[in-house]
Amino acid sequence: MVVMVLEKVPRSLRGELTRWLLELDTGVFVGRINATVRELLWAKVVERAGDGRCAMAWRTNNEQGFALRLHGYTDRILRDFDGILLVTVRNAEAIRKAQKLQRLNKGLREDLDKSTLE
Repeated sequence: MVVMVLEKVPRSLRGELTRWLLELDTGVFVGRINATVRELLWAKVVERAGDGRCAMAWRTNNEQGFALRLHGYTDRILRDFDGILLVTVRNAEAIRKAQKLQRLNKGLREDLDKSTLE
């Protein structure tokens, strides 16, 4: 069993997924496909999602009984704790701080690059 949730993706991508999966609601797809088709569909979804967000869950033989993948989520991160997959949710303030830190790091790297060239 595979479940895909797509947000803010092109309609053509949603239409293409209906060839393989059933669309229960806008952007929510469910179906039973083999692992090869699942991987190929995920690659296509990631390639064509643009600025959209995509999540996929499928049944597998592990402690939880399922696995997850995310693409395009800035506020959620998958964490593996001893074989248990958890979703870390960052709030808006944490995201702003992380973006500010990235800008500062980028500026520091540029300054270091300039000083090594001189």
